[in-house]
Amino acid sequence: MATRIPTRPSTMRKEPRQARSRATVEAILIAGAQVLGRRGWAGFTTNEVAEAAGVSIGSLYQYFPNKLILSEAITARHFDEILAVLRGIGDETLPLARRVEQLVDGMIGVHSINPALHRVLLEEAPRARGPRSVHDRFEAEYLRCYAALIAQPDDARNRESADAAAQVVSAAVAGVIHDAAHRGTIGLPVLKQELVDMVDAYLLRRRRRERVRMRTREMSGSGRATVKR
Repeated sequence: MATRIPTRPSTMRKEPRQARSRATVEAILIAGAQVLGRRGWAGFTTNEVAEAAGVSIGSLYQYFPNKLILSEAITARHFDEILAVLRGIGDETLPLARRVEQLVDGMIGVHSINPALHRVLLEEAPRARGPRSVHDRFEAEYLRCYAALIAQPDDARNRESADAAAQVVSAAVAGVIHDAAHRGTIGLPVLKQELVDMVDAYLLRRRRRERVRMRTREMSGSGRATVKR
């Protein structure tokens, strides 16, 4: 299990503002992700990251004062990649099945780049807690994006059901993909198709159920109006 720490560690020591400094930070984050995935949290060191990035340890410390803050920046980068996938399927003019396929394709793509890193982030790397932590801010936006995917016209009246559905779909997708990454089966086309079919079937059934609920409510309201006359 990942270690949990009580408060969020301090942020980056220095914000990269020029193109050269941004390139340095980019190189550090890429190298850091590779080293963290390869070594795990226990073997993760800033010295090895600096060497892999081709920068001095002093340059690394200009931006990341310790490995905890560096790992949190790597985590934030991974979260941004996931949110980019979710925000990219927001075109409501597309059929639901196509949006689900885009979701699964994107999630598999993100988690196929460095599967070992995702395991370390999930199971080993320390996590800051609190309302402003990287994880908590990500979780709120993550569920909001899933809620937008599965949104129904009547969800405003049944917020609890909509929130529960977003949690179910997000957990199902993440669970299957993380397990596949761990097992080394994430690239199997049949796995992708089964996951698409599962999510699609769940959402279609939920939409049918919500339509029936809306019709029942409308008929009930119409009946009461007739009686009043």
